[in-house]
Amino acid sequence: MAGLSKDVMYNAVISNEEQYDGVFFYAVKTTGIVCRPSCKSKVPNRDNVIFFTNLEEAIRQGYRPCKRCRPDIGPCYAPTIDAVEAACDIISQEYDNPGLLRELPHRLGISSSHFQRLFKKTIGQTPKEYLQKIRIAKAAELLSNSTISNIDVCLAAGFTNLSSFYAAFRSEIGLPPKEYRQEQARKGSLQ
Repeated sequence: MAGLSKDVMYNAVISNEEQYDGVFFYAVKTTGIVCRPSCKSKVPNRDNVIFFTNLEEAIRQGYRPCKRCRPDIGPCYAPTIDAVEAACDIISQEYDNPGLLRELPHRLGISSSHFQRLFKKTIGQTPKEYLQKIRIAKAAELLSNSTISNIDVCLAAGFTNLSSFYAAFRSEIGLPPKEYRQEQARKGSLQ
């Protein structure tokens, strides 16, 4: 275990230190489960913890892999990142669904508040802010490349009313949709 003391390893378990994942594993005698140091499960009593240099050794001694941190999947397993990546994919594909932000946590199998925290921590913006950027980008694309009306652009981009669309577009792009379309048309005619 690379010269790590049991105190250092136990403190890593208490702090859920991801940097120690793969360096050592810990098992809990009372539950028969082996985890990664970053596991978010309840902190076990120090007297019930045993440390291992590899997962195979823990399994040979009768411990089973944790279903939460999944040490058996390997070093690339990152459930938080996987959930946020799945959310981003869904948002990118279903940006025009008006109820998407309400449905998303349930579809991912996590609570709404937990989803909000994970997303903000991982992406740096709320799901609502992320969705709005996707919608604005789609609206800008439609304004640049089509002749459909602003209301049709608004609805195709997933906005439910013109006033919120105009406010969001102007805030993000710096121009109202009509002026943006005219600006894009001028740029296109110069090329």
